[in-house]
Amino acid sequence: MADPMKIRASMKGDAAEVRILMSHAMETGQRKDAAGNTVPAHFIQTITIDVGGKRVVDGQIGTAVARNPVFGFKIKGAKAGDKVVVNWVDNKGDKRTDEATVA
Repeated sequence: MADPMKIRASMKGDAAEVRILMSHAMETGQRKDAAGNTVPAHFIQTITIDVGGKRVVDGQIGTAVARNPVFGFKIKGAKAGDKVVVNWVDNKGDKRTDEATVA
């Protein structure tokens, strides 16, 4: 299981600004270790983000995303106190869910 995500969500004017740091190795399956062996692929495949009970992101990502990816976006219609719920699933079936509150 990966480390908890760091989620920051705050109101900036009439929109909520959300930033998420996901702790994950994001291995492509193309890199070799010190012994010359290929490091197996291990990367996040799907991500969903709900804000205030509404799905705002339902996406697929792959090996082109760097280790410990950071995602950021702004969303109108959110308000202080809304819950931000982030879920991801990787190619090995590992899952992570974390949440924060819009400040």
